[in-house]
Amino acid sequence: MTISTSAPRFAIRAIVTGHTRGLGEALAQLLLQRDIEVLGLGRGAHAELASRHPQRFSQAVVDLADPTALERWLAGGTLDAFALGAQCVLLFNNAGTVEPIAPLGAQDPLAIARAVTLNVAAPLMLANALAAAPALGAGASRRIVHISSGAGRNAYAGWSVYCATKAALDHHARAIALDAPTGVRICSIAPGVIDTGMQETIRATSVDQFPMRERFEQLKQNGLLSTPESAARQLIDYALSEAFGSAPVTDVRELGNA
Repeated sequence: MTISTSAPRFAIRAIVTGHTRGLGEALAQLLLQRDIEVLGLGRGAHAELASRHPQRFSQAVVDLADPTALERWLAGGTLDAFALGAQCVLLFNNAGTVEPIAPLGAQDPLAIARAVTLNVAAPLMLANALAAAPALGAGASRRIVHISSGAGRNAYAGWSVYCATKAALDHHARAIALDAPTGVRICSIAPGVIDTGMQETIRATSVDQFPMRERFEQLKQNGLLSTPESAARQLIDYALSEAFGSAPVTDVRELGNA
């Protein structure tokens, strides 16, 4: 079903990881503007959102690259309490890192471990917890949005870790769609190339580490990067639509008027 934004206040709720900047911040802001209650998860806090939306915004400081810290937070029951009584809970698995950017043999081992945990383990742990949340009744909807990347579908030199982690999210969504758990819809969505801090990191990387740097520099110079707000709006509209989950993997450029 399409989730109506005219539903009773707070009937729709959303969990957004990496909510303090970039796409995650835009998602949180736009969801709040639509009167959707938001729980932000990440290493930092967003004081401005907390001040402007004291009734509809809450947040938890959790290092999502630390599986023990995330497991401890999940065991504390905050997610269940947030979901209690909701008609629909959206999960935007947005937090991620593009690092380490380097060829094989030049990657920092700890950076690899943190990237795999942040980009893959955390989204899978949160998706599992939401699917199992006892506070959601039998008629409630759980909609899981993995923020993927074209790098999950096309390989790039210097991005072996990033490509592998985004491909993992795509395949996770495909497998969950086959499981077809009751009340759960899932989609792994590539949001396009967005003008965020991640792009700044890419442009600051040496060509030796990332041979395709010039392409991303040109995208910035030619004004071809989408804004976080534009991408967030498309993602939210799709997540609330009847079409959401009809395909387990997609790209915002394929959504049309869904």
